[in-house]
Amino acid sequence: MKLGLEIHQRLNTHKLFCECPSKSETQNLEPKTIVRVLHPVCSEIGEIDKTAIEASEREQIFEYLFYDECNCLVELDEEPPHKMNNEALIIGLEIARQFRSKPVDEIHIMRKIVIDGSNTSGFQRTAVISLGGEIESAKGNVRIATIAIEEESAGIVEKKDDRIIYSLDRLGIPLIEITTEPDIEYPEHLKEIAEEIGLILRTTGKVMRGIGTIRQDVNISIEGGARVEIKGAQNLKSLPLLVENEVKRQQNLLRVISEVKKRMNNKIQLEGKIIDIGLVFINSSAKMIITSLQIGHKVLGVKIENHAGILGQEINPNRRYGTELSDYAKTAGVKGIIHSDEDLNKYGISEKEIREARKILNVNQNDAFVLVVAKENIAYKALEKVLERARIDYIPKETRKANEDDTSSYMRPLPGKARLYPETDIPPVKITKELLKFVSEIACEGVEEKREKLLKILNKDMAERILRSKYFKLFENLVAIGIEPMLAATTLEDTLTMLKREGIEIKESVILELFSAYRKNEFVKAAIPDILRGVNTGKTIEQTLDEKQLRKITSAELLKIIEENNKDFAMIMAKYRLHVDAKELSKFIKK
Repeated sequence: MKLGLEIHQRLNTHKLFCECPSKSETQNLEPKTIVRVLHPVCSEIGEIDKTAIEASEREQIFEYLFYDECNCLVELDEEPPHKMNNEALIIGLEIARQFRSKPVDEIHIMRKIVIDGSNTSGFQRTAVISLGGEIESAKGNVRIATIAIEEESAGIVEKKDDRIIYSLDRLGIPLIEITTEPDIEYPEHLKEIAEEIGLILRTTGKVMRGIGTIRQDVNISIEGGARVEIKGAQNLKSLPLLVENEVKRQQNLLRVISEVKKRMNNKIQLEGKIIDIGLVFINSSAKMIITSLQIGHKVLGVKIENHAGILGQEINPNRRYGTELSDYAKTAGVKGIIHSDEDLNKYGISEKEIREARKILNVNQNDAFVLVVAKENIAYKALEKVLERARIDYIPKETRKANEDDTSSYMRPLPGKARLYPETDIPPVKITKELLKFVSEIACEGVEEKREKLLKILNKDMAERILRSKYFKLFENLVAIGIEPMLAATTLEDTLTMLKREGIEIKESVILELFSAYRKNEFVKAAIPDILRGVNTGKTIEQTLDEKQLRKITSAELLKIIEENNKDFAMIMAKYRLHVDAKELSKFIKK
């Protein structure tokens, strides 16, 4: 097995080729709309990328939502790109420095053909900024291949039959892409490397945080199989299972191919005659089929010779060989296929209809069949895709998407060399000695230096938690303004986690406001959870302190309470825990 990893992380700066802010919260903004159709073009080598060809065959229309607050004519592809965001470049070079990667002498921006609608222009701009480097890990070091900066794509809002709606708010946000060599040895090693790269990125304090701001693409190949790229893995914990499922998928496919070859004298040959069998279902009880026929759709079918029982064989959990064929059919615009290894009664298809369909398609007991219900041209293309996949007698090189259950689905073929060509609207960017010196001077500390600093102010367990926390930068900011390190750490790691379990999400701005009030001696540490619960209801910190009576007891009041309770520390804390600081109380009692 060989494993490689690509990490894509958004940088915390404005967009890459214009001055628009990298705004992600657009729920309350009013969008405008444009519509586009994209077509494949030849690269400089005179070839059209096969991925682009397949995307164009879907004949989809793309609708884009754009916002005046975070989009301009560059995102709409109605104005040439501006100069590369220099801040993004500097951040990229800082990150490359953390991996001991060597910056290139001159950056050349390239166009990567993408006509799935995720970019209005039909291509994504990308640029390699650094080569080589290494990631250290307990399970073995892994070499870095390249570090690049590229544009974030548009996000899908909704998919319809022949139309996809995208939002352009995130289009053009700078991404840093870190690609490893295939040095990763096994699934757990992959997880460790992904965690280490993520840790290095977060501790710079110059990358975005939150869901969707970082994505992992995994490259997997096994002996006898093929390299497959699985895109969009979000959960680091499930990376090993994602790899294990892909290995099982390829192994099971090899077994299926071997079995089919035995049935067909070592060569997979399929007749591939696609036939309209709609007459079979004129009086059918299958509601989905009847509804489709009533609006002019067709029921097309095709025989898959010597595949009886094959389409139902499990390839991955809840995925069968028929699912693999269905994934290919979906690229033609259908929602799925119906095949003979399924329980066809669940669709409302009767035994009589099955017999008639088998007769028309000339299907014998050794054969399988596949049906598609859609517009005639789409149904025909879908069955051609099914045949294309069924005829393949090897593991195809594919780009696949990660599913929530840690399996994967076919997206498109792996792109080839025809995918890239130079961007002619942006001049090359020289990496000068002066620029590298500046990057060296402003570069943040590495992970180990930060770990050593944390160990001086926190215990070992909490130091490691904060180092890997999404709140790491906020912790640094709190300590910088004078908040006790352990209080800052436990609030961020324990209190916020407890409140999240209660369904309460607290913004970082609220935490900063909270500790600003704490520094003014307005409340004690023990009151923090209750104050945050109050703020969550829409109250300000001041209002919460008054309404919940959580203000700290002053020195004069404290002396009175000490006398009234006979200087009994335990009794006073039991009564006034949310209003009295334990250290201050102990100090007053001693006096």
